[in-house]
Amino acid sequence: MIVLSALLLLTAFAWSYVIRLADDMASPSAMPGMSVMAPAFAPWTTVHFLFMFAMWAVMMVGMMTPSAAPMALIYAQVARRSASLGQAFAPVGWFVTGYLLAWILFSALAALAQWGLESLALLTPMMMSASRPFGAVVLLVAGAYQWLPIKDSCLSHCRSPLSFVQRHGGFQPQARGSLRLGFTHGMYCIGCCWAFMLLLFVGGVMNLLWIAALMIFALLERLIPGGRMFSRLAGLGAMITGVWMLAR
Repeated sequence: MIVLSALLLLTAFAWSYVIRLADDMASPSAMPGMSVMAPAFAPWTTVHFLFMFAMWAVMMVGMMTPSAAPMALIYAQVARRSASLGQAFAPVGWFVTGYLLAWILFSALAALAQWGLESLALLTPMMMSASRPFGAVVLLVAGAYQWLPIKDSCLSHCRSPLSFVQRHGGFQPQARGSLRLGFTHGMYCIGCCWAFMLLLFVGGVMNLLWIAALMIFALLERLIPGGRMFSRLAGLGAMITGVWMLAR
């Protein structure tokens, strides 16, 4: 219960920041010093990049922490059992930290991608697609990825926590090993979700409904019995939407 409460609290803090940031974007003048979020094209500076990186990092924490909960809770049970037997075991926080470090690395790449797309005028200053063909291509890529073997492989690791742990040497009693295990799990999670995360560039990076929908999608494809078929159907829907956008 303590671990679950901590994960929920971390998610809530991240979401509160994202919601506040979305409100600030709607009215940039409401918060002095937020010129980096002003709805106008401007050359990126180091400060601007760091701000966008922080925005992506907090958003990924809010979106993906719930997906790490099943593995973190299993880890906590193993750690508790080991403690009752008098065996030292690294706290679950090390595992979660490793998992989130992987997503923070993804956030840096996402911020770089945003900078590149904005430089090519493919994104509006409000961080959503400025080109129908670009949006359609992103939908087609994200949809097609859902049908690839690499997606199946990554999703199978995410859907079977115990199997993942056994394939990677079991739970690690040392902090370094636990951190590495969490990071590896995070990388598989990125392999599972990166393509659908690109849809943020279509629906709007700070579109709260879109962010929530992607978070729920990532959670459902891991937890529901028909998660693999659910994932493929979502991919088919994305591809159909992409074709429809190109046809228009």
